[in-house]
Amino acid sequence: MNNIVVAGGGVFGTSISERLAWNSNNNVVIHSVEEDVVESINTEHKNKKYFPTRFLNRSLKATTDYKVFEDADEIFLVIPSKAIVPFSKEIKKYITKKDPLVINLAKGMSDDGAFITEKIPFNRTASMKGPSFAIEVLNGFPTAFTFGGSQVDFDHVKNDLFKNTGLTLDHTDDIRAVELASILKNMYAIAIGLVSGRYNSPNVDFLVYTKAVNEIRELLKIFNCDEEVIFKYCGIGDLGLTGLNDLSRNRTFGMLIGKGFSHENGESATVIEGYRTIKLFGEMTKEKHLEAKFPLVQALYRLMYQGSSLNDYLITALS
Repeated sequence: MNNIVVAGGGVFGTSISERLAWNSNNNVVIHSVEEDVVESINTEHKNKKYFPTRFLNRSLKATTDYKVFEDADEIFLVIPSKAIVPFSKEIKKYITKKDPLVINLAKGMSDDGAFITEKIPFNRTASMKGPSFAIEVLNGFPTAFTFGGSQVDFDHVKNDLFKNTGLTLDHTDDIRAVELASILKNMYAIAIGLVSGRYNSPNVDFLVYTKAVNEIRELLKIFNCDEEVIFKYCGIGDLGLTGLNDLSRNRTFGMLIGKGFSHENGESATVIEGYRTIKLFGEMTKEKHLEAKFPLVQALYRLMYQGSSLNDYLITALS
């Protein structure tokens, strides 16, 4: 029996827990700080806060008790990226019996701009990212991720944990590459959304999408990551899902700006990852005098943070 704890009872945490529970050899417990979520799951087999009309697998349990991490064989981190490092330090106090595999599913950086898996205090870490809207995961659609971690841990997750779940994986041992690709795709989803909002044209969307793929590949090289990761689920797969589908919050944010709405509220919770990433990588590429190599990043940075006009962005993005 695999004792799995999913840290986070929100939309994606609930969805991945439901799919993991399809495997009868998985004992899945959701850890949440939201007492109403825990009570709803345990008493009504629903997460009424996030999926009020959807029944969940009856084997799923939930708790607010941090002691649940004592017996965990695997821990899936599905909480906001900014909270993961302090949360991990807290649960580490309870992990004394085992050496669990800790898998980061959050898409973003820690609050100080570092890769999450390099900041959390565990011996066995991995990162798992891919084209995966939560509602489709919950509804049972086949879904793919890239697993960044050791070959042994990849084999275990793919063959044991994901058996009979309809979830599939490809693999790289470059954890940083998986983390970085997932961070960048939000920024470039905004870039694609901006032109979609103005032109509503597949030609234009894929013009910018192709530029985004090339810039992501160059950024992977700058960070000494395996650039071939761009061709995995966490690369062109996740960028395609996030940049070209209207269910994406970051794409929608870009589209609204492309239609003429203000972006002054970009720090809102729904778009914070992509918005923060533009600032981080805009400043980084400027400091390294790489403006010519990353025209999309620089155009986004000028638009969002330096008062440049939408027309200036469009001229750069489409030239």
